[in-house]
Amino acid sequence: MKDLQNNLLQRKQQGLYRKRNILQGPQGRKIILNNKQVLNFSGNDYLGLANHPEVKESFINAAHQYGVGSGAAHLVNGHTQAHHELEEELADFCGYPRTLLFSTGYMANLGVAQSLCTKNARIIEDKLNHASLLDAANISNAQLIRYRHKDYDNLQHKLKHCESAVKMVSSDSVFSMDGDEADIQQMIKHCQTHNAYLMLDDAHGFGVLGKDGRGSLSHQQIAAPDVSVYMATLGKALGTAGAFIAGSEELIETLIQTARCYIYTTAMPAAVAKATHTSLHLLVRENWRQQTLKKNIYFFKTLASQAELNLLPSNTAIQPVIIGNAQSALNISQQLLNQGFHVAAIRPPTVPKNTARLRVTLRADHTEEDIERLISAVINMLHPE
Repeated sequence: MKDLQNNLLQRKQQGLYRKRNILQGPQGRKIILNNKQVLNFSGNDYLGLANHPEVKESFINAAHQYGVGSGAAHLVNGHTQAHHELEEELADFCGYPRTLLFSTGYMANLGVAQSLCTKNARIIEDKLNHASLLDAANISNAQLIRYRHKDYDNLQHKLKHCESAVKMVSSDSVFSMDGDEADIQQMIKHCQTHNAYLMLDDAHGFGVLGKDGRGSLSHQQIAAPDVSVYMATLGKALGTAGAFIAGSEELIETLIQTARCYIYTTAMPAAVAKATHTSLHLLVRENWRQQTLKKNIYFFKTLASQAELNLLPSNTAIQPVIIGNAQSALNISQQLLNQGFHVAAIRPPTVPKNTARLRVTLRADHTEEDIERLISAVINMLHPE
């Protein structure tokens, strides 16, 4: 174990060591973290639905009806009426013929790659894709090819020189660490030209962007059939847990037959499915949440620009403030926590070397005063008197 000790020590010396905070209560604008109340500028509960009374009530009622655990895989007897109804409603909401529930977004991405891409296939990915998409390509045994971030001429070049009969272009629609958005229309054009599948991971767009939170396709006015495989998570804007794949009848049936991440795991609790059903309705009924979040994003960007903070070009709820040095980012994050703000420090290898950052995530229930206080605290730490 000496080698493990040395590796851990090296991580600490480089400012890359990770520690878990302990949350003592529900997600919200204010949270209790490590026995201290702080303003929450981390996490992905963008719309404040994780602790919504109606969502909780649905979960509790469904637990009384279905119990806690589903008790089996979907293909045994763990696929309840609650799961089935949610899949049908998600398909209708997203404009696809079918959807399929997975226990996590990570599993959904792995399941698609493993089912659709053999060792002779090629998976072509944006360099800043989420780790789950990169891992999905590796576990599939297909050859992974990466193109420069949002460089669609480079993508076209990779596709043009790809001779495999099976090709899949895979990308985040909202990039989780930078907050910027993929140009979906450009990817569709190149995929159609070169006969490639297009898979989008809309984990950070679904529920937030587009009409009533229908996601990045709606936001960019893309017809659903133009994207072969659409993945979105339920544990972010919808405030519950799990994920789904949306696509054609043939795609979903193929995944049911062959996706090992679906076949060989216990189904998510039915109570989670029922709670998500309620969240989905709240997206439409309380769509002021998306509008308020949009205003908060604009307000933050305006103040940050005036303060000359080093922001990346993002118009989403993910607003990274680039610090550069990993230890400096970690120190500032800890100082902010001491002053009552939770802002995560994101460091390599999650982001490229020398781009360590404060990953500010905004919520619909943040007030302008919350944002003003955070900006002021960051300025004081970056430019102490």
